[in-house]
Amino acid sequence: MSPTVQKHEGEERGQYLPEQVLPVDELFTVNFKDNGGKFLYCDTFEDIKETFVNILIENDWFETDALTYENQFHTLLKDNNITFDTVTSPAFFIASCESLIADDGSILFCDRQIKDLKANNLPTNIIIFAKTSQITRSKSDGLREIKRKYGSPLPSNITAINCFKQAANQDFLNYGRSPKNLYLLLLEDL
Repeated sequence: MSPTVQKHEGEERGQYLPEQVLPVDELFTVNFKDNGGKFLYCDTFEDIKETFVNILIENDWFETDALTYENQFHTLLKDNNITFDTVTSPAFFIASCESLIADDGSILFCDRQIKDLKANNLPTNIIIFAKTSQITRSKSDGLREIKRKYGSPLPSNITAINCFKQAANQDFLNYGRSPKNLYLLLLEDL
């Protein structure tokens, strides 16, 4: 009797061959999109600016309020007539992140990006800027990067977000999770 053959992406593989492992960037992209995130790849910083403007146009967010805790976004927001000082009800949140986690398509934050807010207290609409060098395979790898980057003491409020679409069935496992409309602008830096 011949061994059974499994099909993987159009090729035949024997049942005893090891499973193929996707590269971390491809795995992150697949899982992130499966979670409902909007992935936008950019080659240059000019692409980032253009994509950001396209997101503003798509959602009619010009001359609105935004929430950010990072000075690096102030010029970008000012250039597009977006208020970010003393905001009470922001249209969106804009931030960087610590890591992009490939295993589950999540985004890892700490208090440097979100201060003391919990994930469900962030605005529903989020725009994240990240670089391809920030992709890690697991949350453990992401935490190791935070430890390497900041040393001791570690930052507080380390959290991951991976809920980017409304769950089909709202059961007790989804309690306390509020889905986010998340755009990820990923800059190639490798």
